[in-house]
Amino acid sequence: MIIKYFVYKNMPAIVRSEFSLALNQVCSERGVSIEVVLETIKSAVLAAYRKDYSKEEEVEGYEVEINSDSGEAKIYKDGKDVTPAGFGRIAAQTAKQVILQKIREAEKDAILTDYASRVGTLVSGMVIRFDRRDVVVDIGKAEGLMPFIEQIPGERYRINQRLTFYISGIKETMRGSQVIVSRSDKRLVESLFKREVPELQSGAVEIKKIAREAGSRTKVAVASTQPGVDPVGSCVGQKGVRVQSVINELGGMEKIDVINYEEDEARFIVAALAPADDIDVEIDEKEMIAVARAPEDQLSLAIGKEGQNVRLAAKLTGWKIDIKGKEGELEKEDEGGKDADKEVGEENKEKEKNDKVKKGKKVKKMKEKVEKKKVLDGEKIEGKKEEVKKVKKKKDKKKRD
Repeated sequence: MIIKYFVYKNMPAIVRSEFSLALNQVCSERGVSIEVVLETIKSAVLAAYRKDYSKEEEVEGYEVEINSDSGEAKIYKDGKDVTPAGFGRIAAQTAKQVILQKIREAEKDAILTDYASRVGTLVSGMVIRFDRRDVVVDIGKAEGLMPFIEQIPGERYRINQRLTFYISGIKETMRGSQVIVSRSDKRLVESLFKREVPELQSGAVEIKKIAREAGSRTKVAVASTQPGVDPVGSCVGQKGVRVQSVINELGGMEKIDVINYEEDEARFIVAALAPADDIDVEIDEKEMIAVARAPEDQLSLAIGKEGQNVRLAAKLTGWKIDIKGKEGELEKEDEGGKDADKEVGEENKEKEKNDKVKKGKKVKKMKEKVEKKKVLDGEKIEGKKEEVKKVKKKKDKKKRD
């Protein structure tokens, strides 16, 4: 305690003026340096001086000195002190406007410089408004613009919706420099995987190539830099937890295929055509064309819906890929089909014969039944006729009697 008291007692007291405190506060709040603010104040003092005392003269030959502690300003022209006693109300208002404008510009430049260093990273943002087909996003200190081309097709956005974006760059627009964010960039998928997979962060696993059709499907080729590390399993995670987290960040509708990267071009093309199996590939290195032959039952998987699977495989590998059926298997299938047709034809003939015999027997039985019925019906009719005759005879006798 004695040592602390001795130190505090013998330390010189640092008294800061109101100007110094205000200067430091502005710099900390706006994120600009003290030198920038002082240069802004100098420009404002010159603007005020020109407004009141030098309306027709240029201020290029004037110099302003400001004491950063007290805030005292002096104006010199050719080494001579021409500082006025004060400024009028209009000049002071002009100085205020200059200071505010310059500080805003300096603040915006500082923010853009900060985000320029963050290009290629992820940022969490909230949708705040729509500018025609573009979306304006609050990304913290600045507003990001997501053009229509950078949006995921079919994804709907709403006000106050929080999403993860990829900072793709700084673009000069009619309104000045603008931070451009994206949801359709393939690097968004890569950054999301790096966030979810520790092996990618440590460098044990690398993402070699990515091909993406935003909102529909993505193919990711990964490779391991350390022996014993499964690159696909690391990215997929236990029960698909890691890849599912990435899918959820992309809206939940996009499919992601994670495949092994192969140095051999033919094997890499086979892997890129997954989920199709049993594919043979022939490559032409000069023309950069690959012919992939798939079984008939795998052709639809290899091509994909509207050719999407083979299109993404071509983007991923950089080769032009033609999908064809395996001719040998098709011929064998045709021969087998002919033999099978013969066997089926013989079986059908035998069945037809048996059916005819059975039908003939049934017809005979039916005829016999019909004939029996006819006989019985005839006997019944004759019996009734006799009864009718007997009744008539009885009636006739009664009449006679």
